[in-house]
Amino acid sequence: MTDTIFALATAAGRSGVAVFRLSGPRCAEVLETLTGKALPAPRVAVKRRLYAQRIPLDDALVLYFKGPASFTGEDVVELHIHGGPAIIAAVARALAALQLRLAEPGEFTRRAFDHGKLDLVEIEGLADLIAAETEAQRRQALRQAEGELSALYESWRGPLISALARMEAAIDFPDEDLPDGLMTLVDETMRILIEEIEAHLADNHRGEMLREGLSVAILGSPNVGKSSLLNRLAGRDAAIVSARAGTTRDVIEVKLDLGGYPVLIADTAGLRESPDEIEQEGVKRALKRAEHADLKLVVFDGAVWPDFDPAVAEQIDAEAIVVLNKAEFAVGRKTAIADRDLLLVSAKTGEGLEALVLALAEKAAKALNPGAQPALTRLRHRAALERCLGALQRGLNAPVVELKAEDLRLGVQALGRITGRVEVDDVLDLIFREFCIGK
Repeated sequence: MTDTIFALATAAGRSGVAVFRLSGPRCAEVLETLTGKALPAPRVAVKRRLYAQRIPLDDALVLYFKGPASFTGEDVVELHIHGGPAIIAAVARALAALQLRLAEPGEFTRRAFDHGKLDLVEIEGLADLIAAETEAQRRQALRQAEGELSALYESWRGPLISALARMEAAIDFPDEDLPDGLMTLVDETMRILIEEIEAHLADNHRGEMLREGLSVAILGSPNVGKSSLLNRLAGRDAAIVSARAGTTRDVIEVKLDLGGYPVLIADTAGLRESPDEIEQEGVKRALKRAEHADLKLVVFDGAVWPDFDPAVAEQIDAEAIVVLNKAEFAVGRKTAIADRDLLLVSAKTGEGLEALVLALAEKAAKALNPGAQPALTRLRHRAALERCLGALQRGLNAPVVELKAEDLRLGVQALGRITGRVEVDDVLDLIFREFCIGK
């Protein structure tokens, strides 16, 4: 990290303001060269004209952050310039001419980690905050970026380290007068943490689903109006609508924001037997999507109701939302199936659409609301916690002190790998690859 790096920290293209960020040991020198003036006071924004070999580039707002009191822990400079493409290109050329290196994706955040400004969980939260598309995603990511999840894991790691120290003392100094009940205290610590970690893991993957979005599959026979419903929900023509049965062959996905929660809703091929090989493949994909979906939207046709395909009815489970589309044709008929009331909707007129959106939003809130405790958000965290839990469960039943101590050590290491408190080189590239250049 001896290089001084730079990158455009705002989106490319024309804008009112663009921001270049610099980090590294030469920041102060470069800022003085660009402005021809002495450094401003740290953390104070001042207006300065920027020059390249005495040729004016732009009037800019500049800030200097002296390390370690900066995002990366190094000296950092920000150049707030006008966001015209020609100005951006000219400033980039001037910085490159001063022998600064263009930053790699995520390199600023990597330097923040290497200087102890952020741990891995906080960095992942920052990446999620940048990528957040709904209010619920923003809230979850902000809690993680601000360290709530890290604090929880460290609250478990601390007692484990203390228990391990007691075990090491018992092994290394067996002749010393150690406190009575040492093993009992260690076992009690392990039991408490086993219960807390098990409760944290038993979350129905809420945090992970919130990051990715609740997966909803629209299922039904051909021509019941699945694609029309998708288009109504999306507010645009996302899927082709035709009176011809079997028009939808592949899975068509649309992202929705329902009550602040992300929902990924998928239109699928109509479920039926067909001699057409392509349609058969579409039906296979529909059934596969139904198998892996978090929620099913099972649709029946009001124009032929109460007739329906029993194979479609088999897709109804306890959490499914059951819809009768073309409800205007089913007036006066019984609208229930398998002891479930159907939600009456007309994709053509919009009748019942508000109730359908409300039902989807309620299901999303129930499935994704993380509650008071910060949510587990990544498979990497879950795998490490499961390794820690397995080690503690073995250690609690270990027949000898040495094995108990080794299991404690493995548990501490597993927790440490989540936040980056142990060697984690194998996961660093994966984490920082999520960031754009300039962050």
